Amino acid sequence: MRTQGGFHGRRIQKTGGSTFIVSLPKNWVTSRGLHAGDVLLFTPRSDGSLTVFAEKGERGASERSVVPVSNSMEPEHLFRLLVAEYIAGAPLLDIRTEGRMSPRTREVIRGFTQRMIGPEILEETSEAVVVQDVVGANPLPIPSVIRRMHQMVRAMQSDAMAALRALDPSIAKDVIERDWEVDRLHWFVEKQVTTALRDARTLTAIGLTLPECAAYLLASRTLERIADHAVRIAETVSMLGKETVPSGLIGTLESLSGSAATSLADALDALESRDIGRANAVVDNAKRVTREREKMLRELATKRGRLAVGLAYVLESLERSAFYASDLAEIAINHAIATATEEATTPAVGRRTDARTVPASPAVA
Repeated sequence: MRTQGGFHGRRIQKTGGSTFIVSLPKNWVTSRGLHAGDVLLFTPRSDGSLTVFAEKGERGASERSVVPVSNSMEPEHLFRLLVAEYIAGAPLLDIRTEGRMSPRTREVIRGFTQRMIGPEILEETSEAVVVQDVVGANPLPIPSVIRRMHQMVRAMQSDAMAALRALDPSIAKDVIERDWEVDRLHWFVEKQVTTALRDARTLTAIGLTLPECAAYLLASRTLERIADHAVRIAETVSMLGKETVPSGLIGTLESLSGSAATSLADALDALESRDIGRANAVVDNAKRVTREREKMLRELATKRGRLAVGLAYVLESLERSAFYASDLAEIAINHAIATATEEATTPAVGRRTDARTVPASPAVA
């Protein structure tokens, strides 16, 4: 055995005519309760390394998470705690109070299960509620979730501007309520990525590399924040009340909104296609939106107080949306470079290339 840089090495040995074997560290075997005859599973990774784990038992300790809560907790604080537990990825949440659980606490737990993807109430007692995640390791591919989030965010942006043009509180309310749908998808992506980082089996099931997981998680966060700004635009409708917004200003705002929406779509396309030129165009467009915002702010300075303040909020949200798209474009550039570097340094045998596997050369035994 050799030790180098904190890693324990084992020399490959050949037995029989064509079988290669390598011994396992005793401490690793015994600490996981493994014995002769147990089966180990191997997962090849994109960098050429192998991940090894036991066929049984490694997940046992994390199957159930006991979550002690108090009836005196603020509902928002309790909800945040449950979201954090959900993202941590335990299949069972045993939520308990000291003494009888109050109706208010149960209501928050029920609301949590209704707003998340997967959790369902499995059983209830006077002091506890057990919540089980009923979805599998890969019920929804993460790229598909990101595309769904994009569709929802783009619709929210469009409807928020429609509510502003018509000063229609019913459309604005609908935009605000749909923000939960984006949040629940974002929390789902966070949970999947967190679980994948901890468990190689989940990483294999979702079919992504670790850098891809990181890129999609950042994309999900970006989309969630843009949805928040669509909500902010919708909330401006109630602020403006019955103020009449000049058609010229509305036209400029809608043009900026369309530009921000196009930038977001281009940034996501650049992330999937690794198109650095397209990503750079998104970054440049964000700077143009800033120039347009500064120009319009000077015009708003001549308007009445409520109108000027409300439209300034809208302008700020449109600018932030454009810059979030710019952030996503920078993620796309970084991902494209990292992927190209990885492919250049990874041996061709077994390398994943756009969901294909390069076959081994006939000369490789």
